[in-house]
Amino acid sequence: MDEKTAFPGGRSWAGVAGAASGAVFVAAAEITAFLAARDASPLLAAGSFVIDIVPQWAKELAIELFGANDKLFLLVTLGVGVALAAVAAGLLERRRRWAGVAVFALAASAQWTPAVLVAAGVLAINAVYLIPGLLPAKYLTPGLVFLLIFQIFVVLYSGYVAFTNYGSGHNSTKDDAVQALLLQSQTRVADSPTFSVKVLEKDGKFFFLTAEPGSTAPLIGGADRPLSTEPGITADGAPGFTTLDFPSVIAHQNDIAALAVPLSHDLNQGYLKTTDGSKAYLFTSTLKWDPKADTMTDTKTGVVYSDTGHGAFTAKDGKALLPGWQVWVGMDNFVRAFSDQSIRGPFFAVLLWTFAFAILSVATTFILGLFLAIVFNDPKMRSRKYYRLIMILPYAFPAFLSALVWAGLFNKDFGFINQVVLGGASIPWLTDPWLAKGAILIANLWLGFPYMFLVTTGALQSLPDDVVEAARVDGASVWQTFRLIKFPLLLVAVAPLLIASFAFNFNNFGLIFLLTIGEPQFTDASINVGSTDLLISMVYKVAFVGSERDYGLASAFSIIIFVLVAAISLIGFRQTKVLEDLN
Repeated sequence: MDEKTAFPGGRSWAGVAGAASGAVFVAAAEITAFLAARDASPLLAAGSFVIDIVPQWAKELAIELFGANDKLFLLVTLGVGVALAAVAAGLLERRRRWAGVAVFALAASAQWTPAVLVAAGVLAINAVYLIPGLLPAKYLTPGLVFLLIFQIFVVLYSGYVAFTNYGSGHNSTKDDAVQALLLQSQTRVADSPTFSVKVLEKDGKFFFLTAEPGSTAPLIGGADRPLSTEPGITADGAPGFTTLDFPSVIAHQNDIAALAVPLSHDLNQGYLKTTDGSKAYLFTSTLKWDPKADTMTDTKTGVVYSDTGHGAFTAKDGKALLPGWQVWVGMDNFVRAFSDQSIRGPFFAVLLWTFAFAILSVATTFILGLFLAIVFNDPKMRSRKYYRLIMILPYAFPAFLSALVWAGLFNKDFGFINQVVLGGASIPWLTDPWLAKGAILIANLWLGFPYMFLVTTGALQSLPDDVVEAARVDGASVWQTFRLIKFPLLLVAVAPLLIASFAFNFNNFGLIFLLTIGEPQFTDASINVGSTDLLISMVYKVAFVGSERDYGLASAFSIIIFVLVAAISLIGFRQTKVLEDLN
């Protein structure tokens, strides 16, 4: 019996089941609210939760359009949305159980974008596996899913960030920046009334329960929620909130003291702050925000800061107020990388060292590996299997541990090289720019030659003996045989590996970070970069190290690195094709 025969109208029943589960979910929420506060209406308690999760811009739009009926409209609209999400979850549940649960959970928490993406992804996967005849797609889909999540999305997001000012002081929205500026420049209003407050907690966040002086109407508010009346609240508590007792207030004293609750949506009216959890006072900012003129005025100095389109309020003299906000800056990050001398100079120095490091690393490891492969390829050598085993031991040892060992060997005061090999010398291997670069090349030679030894050994053993024998018959010397016969044939096999090795060393972040951390630092650079940094480690330090993090500039550098590596790889593979044609 197939599914359609056993369950006629299966899709309809799945949608009904999803809607029913949504109704059960809402009913359970009302029962929970009723048990938490018996004097509150269960429907209003659930409604308060629904209103809380509605974005602020939606609330303001509803007030403008519907006036006093705004909350009813928001509840009905969100209820319809939850019902539709429940039906979709039921349909997905019929095919993929985990997907239905995920979509319903995301929709219930108002995370609409992830919910839509999950639903669309599951529908696409179902189409691939349920439509007959898509056998190749069935094998490719799992890999494509991970490719989209961990590669394509990351590349696209990095590309987007490269054209913004995203970084320290510019990592949020303009509204958040305005609120942060007003919060960080507050002073207590002299002779302001005292507010009696209770501290409430919900989902790890703290709120004030208070009333206007001379009024008994309770008000509730939080850091991102101005004081307002809500259904079901009393002077002692609110549905869904936990009223903190004195020991709990003491336990969270620092968090409560840092809490600033705005009096209204007009942030210029001030905030309530408390130090003891029972009495709050009015604080106002020394900055005045004018949303119509889009300016921020310092009431002490009279300086006016305006939005110049660069993600910060800026005065006429160029001084900017931070934090700012994230904005689109176009090609500014790329222009800054090449026009600002404090960035351009270190960038080109790092670029040249990156090329030198990659080329020298490939050349030295290949030459040493090939030399050892030729030496141990002589069939007359005794115990050559054991010698070969010893040669690949550095390759078997974890590279990051080897880098740490080399960092200890090169230590100026206690390192084995200075104390034992050089008889107590005090050579600054890791703090002098040129010596540090030499130390890096030596350590990388140790790490890389076993790999080249393995691949060149295999390539030498795959060369046809008749070609070598013909060269000997013609009277070619050993050097001529190697230079004119063996080496060209060898390059055909190992050239792609040499290109791959170059690309790897071009981005060899681990060795640099573990051995020198990019030091010694450039003293004339405005970014966090050192003389032994590669481009990749410079990008990491610009984005994630230090107090000034510039994700936009780091993403721009990442795109530059991608273009360089892609161009070099393209040229290298074309040369490989030429070698194959010659062969």
